[in-house]
Amino acid sequence: MIVHSRPDVLRVLFTLKGSIVKRIALRCLMVTLLAALIVLVAHHYPAFFYPVSATPFTLLGLSLSIFMSFRNNACYDRWWEGRKAWGTLIIETRSFIRESVVVADPQLRAELLRSLCGFAHALNARLRNEDDLAAARPWLANADALSPHNVCDAILREIGGRCSHLAEHQRISDWRYGILEQRLVGLTQVQATCERIKGTPLPFPYTLLLHRTIYIFCLLLPFALAEPLGWLAPLFSTIVGYAFFGLDAIGNELEDPFGRDENDLPTDAMVRTVERDVLAALGFEPLPPALQPVGHVLS
Repeated sequence: MIVHSRPDVLRVLFTLKGSIVKRIALRCLMVTLLAALIVLVAHHYPAFFYPVSATPFTLLGLSLSIFMSFRNNACYDRWWEGRKAWGTLIIETRSFIRESVVVADPQLRAELLRSLCGFAHALNARLRNEDDLAAARPWLANADALSPHNVCDAILREIGGRCSHLAEHQRISDWRYGILEQRLVGLTQVQATCERIKGTPLPFPYTLLLHRTIYIFCLLLPFALAEPLGWLAPLFSTIVGYAFFGLDAIGNELEDPFGRDENDLPTDAMVRTVERDVLAALGFEPLPPALQPVGHVLS
């Protein structure tokens, strides 16, 4: 995630960190060269150029802008819902830490809380299509006993089973066990929410229609601008292309907020927050430092 102070005018105009320019530069260049070629033909070979009215492009551009607005709002909702889910993970972890003080065995409590760190690491790796068991292993007391099918759920089952054992042997009260189980249910809901976002992209025909319409609009627009604007047509065609291609690319990036793109969620930093909370509760000093932005990018 890009972390910038409030940008000044120069930074707004020229910064590339976090900008979508790098991803759409080739497409914008293609539009610029096409527009220049069309203007050249219109000036030197007017017999081969057929002027096109700008009226259809005005109507199509307005409709396309509204269409893209709906799609980008949907993509941003996915990004924000993912952020809220990870915020809930931190809340539920802190609540479990607070309620776990009733566990009298220090070693058992440490294993339970470290397993929460393992869950956070495993979920982060799972959402990035990485090895979730390897990510969680350093924090688990018995990682080899977990099912590799769904490591996150296996960790929560292991924690729940140990809490249930404590309640059965009257080492914690039933209502305390119920509170701890509610925290685990909350973590299960976080995992399910993130998996739903990860595994359910926006409908493909919807995205495909938008991609095609943007390309058609940007490639035909120079024909309408060549005659009235002359050599200004490449400039304005590029600006329009930058806006439409940029919004399209931003939507693609926000649709899956759990990757390693510059504008994705800083899940590594949130996992580190969980680590620090757990280790602080267990009395470890010094704590691992909170992750800081590197080049204005918080991972």
